[in-house]
Amino acid sequence: MAAKPRIVTKKQWLDARKALLQKEKTFTKERDALTRSRQALPWVRVETEYVFDGTNGRRSLADLFDGRGQLIVYHFMYHPSWGGEACPSCSFWADNFNGIIVHLNARDVSMVAVSKARSDQIEAYKKRMGWTFEWLSSHDNDFNRDFGVGFSAEEMEKGEGYYNYKTQHLAREEMPGMSVFARGPDGGVFHTYSSYGRGIDMINGAYHLLDTVPKGRDEASLPWDQAWVRRHDEYE
Repeated sequence: MAAKPRIVTKKQWLDARKALLQKEKTFTKERDALTRSRQALPWVRVETEYVFDGTNGRRSLADLFDGRGQLIVYHFMYHPSWGGEACPSCSFWADNFNGIIVHLNARDVSMVAVSKARSDQIEAYKKRMGWTFEWLSSHDNDFNRDFGVGFSAEEMEKGEGYYNYKTQHLAREEMPGMSVFARGPDGGVFHTYSSYGRGIDMINGAYHLLDTVPKGRDEASLPWDQAWVRRHDEYE
């Protein structure tokens, strides 16, 4: 936002708003086309038998569909070495999707979160945050690494790894993302989509609301984009 806003007449504002509306309509059509391309991506069969720990016991990737045809997994940043607190930014994202999963269920979609942390760490933090979504531990399998969000001690020592479809600097042992899976006609599990970095903005409604106000996300002057973010019980 400019340091000093332009103050205009109501007619001038309406003219400017109509001009912006045409840009918004063009963007909406382009976004719809992009969505169709995303949905048309080819599928790849998941051959590994991943098993996760959660409040409902040990569950396979196939179990997480809960009888539905599609599954979204949010890769929640929480490494077992981090003690009792998960990533505050991922907690921001979780606040945005916690209440909507019932609506996804109505459209043949299940959604869960998966982290490398142990199940006891996850359950304690989930209770503190008051969330109800299913959150499972991949502590004993390679799910995080296989889907591009978990990194080895060797990679951390080197300071780089393969994330968001390219080799880049790594800041943490775990990075955020989302992956989508579908059940095939034969009952098999298929990987259909994954997104990382800014790609997961699509599931953060708070950011979309901030994008409508004059100051926007107001992050340009911060040390890093989400330096302002706190867990919801930590704001003053």
